[in-house]
Amino acid sequence: MAQVSLKNLKKSYDGKQDVLASINLEIDDGEFVVLVGPSGCGKSTLLRMLSGLEEITSGDLVIDNVRCNDLAPAKRGIAMVFQSYALYPHMNVYKNMAFGLKIHGAGKEEIDRRIKHAAGILKIDHLLHRLPRELSGGQRQRVAIGRAIVREPKLFLFDEPLSNLDAALRVQTRLEIAKLHRDLKATIVYVTHDQVEAMTLGDKIVVMHDGHIQQAGTPLELYQQPANLFVAGFIGSPKMNLIEGVVADAGASGVSVTLAGGQVLRTEVDGSSLKAGDRVTVGIRSEHLWENSNGSEQFTGTVNLVEHLGEANFLYITLSNGQDVVVRGDGEREVAIGDTVSLSAPAASFHVFNHDGKALRRLKPGNMVAAKRVA
Repeated sequence: MAQVSLKNLKKSYDGKQDVLASINLEIDDGEFVVLVGPSGCGKSTLLRMLSGLEEITSGDLVIDNVRCNDLAPAKRGIAMVFQSYALYPHMNVYKNMAFGLKIHGAGKEEIDRRIKHAAGILKIDHLLHRLPRELSGGQRQRVAIGRAIVREPKLFLFDEPLSNLDAALRVQTRLEIAKLHRDLKATIVYVTHDQVEAMTLGDKIVVMHDGHIQQAGTPLELYQQPANLFVAGFIGSPKMNLIEGVVADAGASGVSVTLAGGQVLRTEVDGSSLKAGDRVTVGIRSEHLWENSNGSEQFTGTVNLVEHLGEANFLYITLSNGQDVVVRGDGEREVAIGDTVSLSAPAASFHVFNHDGKALRRLKPGNMVAAKRVA
């Protein structure tokens, strides 16, 4: 497999505005890295630069200690799975998987060995003599992945491979890709806009926005300690509740924030960089707002909408100070639109972001109980 290093990588067209600016990223041997972000953030462009389909404006792309900026795609030891399956319609599955190997001069026995090995991993042995039109969407995607596996590359690149599948097939194929990574111990760079895919597949998630890396880390690191407001609002479903406020007092042991309506909220973050009067944003996850509980911080609000998910529900609530929040509730409890509810949350569950959107260090990250408490 491969170790990949991106050093001050930059991409611009015609010398105008940068599409990617100063991308620095280390990808370890065998690591599953997911590039995630909204449309237009540069994640697919970065993947195409790795593959050699886009030229690098400046910086260095190093794969296994070899600078690959000017290396032809065929010589980089990579295989790419595209959003579209791109299967040859007149060739059966076997011939689709064999085509690239024939082009590179592999022998008949070697081709047969590789195809049967890949087909066994993906459980498409019985499909080898079918044409693409005789396959389901999920089967076609597995063939496209198999075509990449038979090349035995150092680096796998996936560009939103599940976006054309329905919900059930997305879950099934996601599990197959995770198993594939475990079985092959492959180095994978995977692009998606779906944060569920990112959180469930990645060893490391790289959140991108406007051509910059906003944060890179494990799924839990990004969820429990987002670096800024963008990451906080992007990672998590539903996204983090964000409430504007003004610092009442601050110190290394915590920050008190005055919300609209005059309520003072105590948070357990390092506020040594703040002073009274600074404008800040307070964040809290939906599962850390507990209905009818006895947390240290109390709120009341009115239910505007209820989304029933079975095991849980999401309550869209307007607090008495006018702020809107989403609460993850107990799916077995009936809640009606217009109900007044009491909420509470522990001080340690709050995030605080300064006026520049940068997160302050939480004093007790990752130790919150992510379940609703009912009195």
